[in-house]
Amino acid sequence: QVQLVESGGGLVQPGGSLRLSCAASGRIFSINVMGWYRQAPGKQRELVATITRDGSTNYADSVKGRFTISRDNAKNTVYLQMNSLKPEDTAVYYCNADRIFTSGNVLYNYWGQGTQVTVSS
Repeated sequence: QVQLVESGGGLVQPGGSLRLSCAASGRIFSINVMGWYRQAPGKQRELVATITRDGSTNYADSVKGRFTISRDNAKNTVYLQMNSLKPEDTAVYYCNADRIFTSGNVLYNYWGQGTQVTVSS
């Protein structure tokens, strides 16, 4: 069984920084794409950033230049460094892993439980 566990959310003032982590556990050989999505109250879940196994990244326009996604393939962990945070970044942030190669099969589109990020003075 595969699980994604996020950590690192919290309350931060505008202009501050936070670092989110998401570790995938289970009998995992590799994960093709890992990413972060977020959902603010009353809004749809949206892409924040994704990263492939070879390090190719993709960012939402709203976070380019402020957020950095990275991953450690050996630890099956993805990170999101968030700088210059704005109140509009407030949301529940969800980790996503797609095409997880395990000892038995390939799993698609797994989600973590979410971690709250609140940007407020």
